[in-house]
Amino acid sequence: MELKPFYQIAIPHDDIKEGKFTLDTFAADLWSVYQNKGPEDYRNPELFWERTYITSGLSVLLDIARKRLIDGVGDAVIQLQTPFGGGKTHSLIALYHKAREWGANVVVLDGTAFDAKEDILWEELERQLTGKVELLKGKTAPGKKKISKILEENAPVLILIDELLEYMVKAAGIRVEDTTLADQTLAFMHELTEAVKKEDKALLVMTLPSSILEHYSEKAEEYFQKLQKIAGRAQRVFTPVQEEEVHDVIRTRLFKRIDETEMEAVVKRVVEYLEKEGLIPEGLNAYQYRQRFLRSYPFQPEVIDVLYHRWGSLPKFQRTRGVLRLLSIVVHSLIGRDVPFIRLSDFDLSVKTLRDELIDIIGESRYYSVLDADILSPSSGAKRVDRMVGESYEHYRVGTRAATVIFMYSFSGGDVKGATTKEIKLSCADTRYSSSIVGDAILYLKDNLLYLHYRDGRYFFSLEPSLNKLVVDEMNNVSEEQIRDVEHELLKGQLKGRYFKVYLWPSKPVDVPDSDPSLKLVVLPEYDKEKVLQILQSYGGSERVHKNTLIFLVPRETERASFNRLVRRYLAWKIIDEKAKKGSLELTSEQKEDVKENLKRAREDIVQKIAELYRLVLLPTRGGYEELDLGMKPVGIKKTIEELIYEKLREEGKLVEKMAPVVIEMKYLDGKEYVPTKALYESFLKTPGMPLLKSKSVLIDAIRQGVSEGRFGLGYLTGEEVTCEYLGERPTVTLDEKEVIVNRKYCEELRARAKAEAEAESEAQAIAQEKATAVSVAEASREEWKPPAVRDKQAVLVPPETKGREEVVGSQVASIHLHLTLGPGTGGLRDILRALNLLKTKFERVTIEIKAENGHMSQTEYENLLETFRQLGIDVEELGEE
Repeated sequence: MELKPFYQIAIPHDDIKEGKFTLDTFAADLWSVYQNKGPEDYRNPELFWERTYITSGLSVLLDIARKRLIDGVGDAVIQLQTPFGGGKTHSLIALYHKAREWGANVVVLDGTAFDAKEDILWEELERQLTGKVELLKGKTAPGKKKISKILEENAPVLILIDELLEYMVKAAGIRVEDTTLADQTLAFMHELTEAVKKEDKALLVMTLPSSILEHYSEKAEEYFQKLQKIAGRAQRVFTPVQEEEVHDVIRTRLFKRIDETEMEAVVKRVVEYLEKEGLIPEGLNAYQYRQRFLRSYPFQPEVIDVLYHRWGSLPKFQRTRGVLRLLSIVVHSLIGRDVPFIRLSDFDLSVKTLRDELIDIIGESRYYSVLDADILSPSSGAKRVDRMVGESYEHYRVGTRAATVIFMYSFSGGDVKGATTKEIKLSCADTRYSSSIVGDAILYLKDNLLYLHYRDGRYFFSLEPSLNKLVVDEMNNVSEEQIRDVEHELLKGQLKGRYFKVYLWPSKPVDVPDSDPSLKLVVLPEYDKEKVLQILQSYGGSERVHKNTLIFLVPRETERASFNRLVRRYLAWKIIDEKAKKGSLELTSEQKEDVKENLKRAREDIVQKIAELYRLVLLPTRGGYEELDLGMKPVGIKKTIEELIYEKLREEGKLVEKMAPVVIEMKYLDGKEYVPTKALYESFLKTPGMPLLKSKSVLIDAIRQGVSEGRFGLGYLTGEEVTCEYLGERPTVTLDEKEVIVNRKYCEELRARAKAEAEAESEAQAIAQEKATAVSVAEASREEWKPPAVRDKQAVLVPPETKGREEVVGSQVASIHLHLTLGPGTGGLRDILRALNLLKTKFERVTIEIKAENGHMSQTEYENLLETFRQLGIDVEELGEE
């Protein structure tokens, strides 16, 4: 179920929705109300009560005032004492409107509005009540008798004194004979409280701050204590807004109405998600948190908690007023967005008015740079983390949201600063994805942000650069030469020469030997095509002979920038670690552990990345070379680059570990009586495009096996005479100059000829007949293949039953389709192979389908069969069962 946007459930007041408010809108100013100036929300009684939540404290205060001003009973002096921004002035305005509604006269004395050089409190009292100053004129405080007369003649009268302490500080600088105006004001306040107590329908309500942070100076503290003493016996202290009522005050001021049904649906869904993810705050169960959420909606409870308690403890933050100012900006900025409820992660710090307000409260303009570097700029660490969590989650901006939460938790007037992982997850809660995504983002932020710190389980921002900032600074000092040295070191560690002889970054062709028949891996620092061809084609001043022993490894240049950055990061951590060990860099034990862990991880990253950089393998071909891409190395795979190259070449059939004898028989002996073994071996070394032999023994083993199986013979060449010494027996293979492999039939012919010569003396006639037979067999083997029926009577192949069709063009057969079935005892397979070879020479494509039934062979035998076909250059497609 899609959750509705909050502004369709909690309907904002028009000024909030349309952004017509100013920051002064929430700055309650009693003097402006008295003068009928300032925001209409305060001076218009109807609007004021519409947007004012009547707290329990305010309700009691109004009830006391009504009884005193109308009935003449109850408390005469009330002091409102709350922290800065705790609702004092708002309460005075409420009293002002109610007193006028009741028909009482109201006197407003505002210490912030008055100039002590011009405005004297007792004179202002008389002016507001009578329109003139006669009885109370002068800088010397009047006596109680004169004040009582004024009050009695104008009762019922409500006297509201706001910010008296600020006026006292200013009055201390005005001399009045041997005293100061501040001293006279203290005397006046003493007389005023006494006079108010005696007049039944007079009420004095004054505000004093409760925090020493607002007392401006030691002198102010002294005046504060004296005012407390003067009014102490007569006053009653009230707190206009209790902590649990803050949610109601905010909702009433910012929103017209709330759809209770829709609100409950959203809260229920979110709390179920939080319970499933284990994010319900400590000390609360799901039901209790749900009740808190219903009171604070559309704000998540943590929004108001952090602003009221963390930010509210900062010197410049006026709690209720400050929260309203910030939240009005946030609500307006989120109109039109798909946000079902407002979290700290929804605070868009790119909104200038919000950012300016927050930094003004912090009181440190350098945080503009912190926000830009770590959260706001396109190149910031948070934006990188948005991309790092995965393409599927990038549009959720998880990195930016988590960083925003940490920023909002980072400031407090108390000792606790920063957010735990659970608090960050809670304030980023989104039913569309698991909170584990946020957990990943937090770890990425720790590695990528320059001013993010982690201490005692909490993440927080500071003006002090983090280890990451130190890393960035050190990265900027890393030279290209240092990067190249690390690259060379990594390659040496990855290329140990287990499979190939390695030539790392040769400067010229002569640095790569040509006489050595071993496979050589030539590693170049750049993908330089001209240099590849130069090494491949030449050696010193002559042409390279053993071209087919070269394998080139070159970097994929698109990975270069990423690799260089990781190397810079690795070297930076290494330098920081060395400085910390030497004592030239002071780090906490926690930071030292971070350095150790990051250095280890950075090393693992560059080892992984070197394999992703050096991944292009170049192999010689006729006229040039072909390119193989090793691909991205799977994370966690411990294989070296050399092992990856070897496996790739073997899988692609480019490198041969074992050669099937039938390959030699059909590929290199077909149509030939014999082939020198040394020439065959050298063709593998010299001819680009031939399979790469793992070693010389691959060919030796294949020849030995082929001779043992009787596929071909092994003999020697003496002058122009060929002998066949081995056939069907295990020979010794040396690959020397005179050694030859001999076509089976030719070998049999040679052996028969030798046998005939040996028996000539005793059986002349038999020898002649045998020689005639041998000659006819030899001639038949050299002829172009013909069906056995039209050859000599010695043919042993009887074609099996065939089904076929052919397309005849003129006297030419253009295509052939035959189905051959080989039954038990079928002979003449070599003749069938000769027939197939004829087809291969006559047609561009010959396709053979093999189906073998009613028998079995091992899996190893089957794989060897497939490998044999591949080595013969035959494409094999496994069709499976029909």
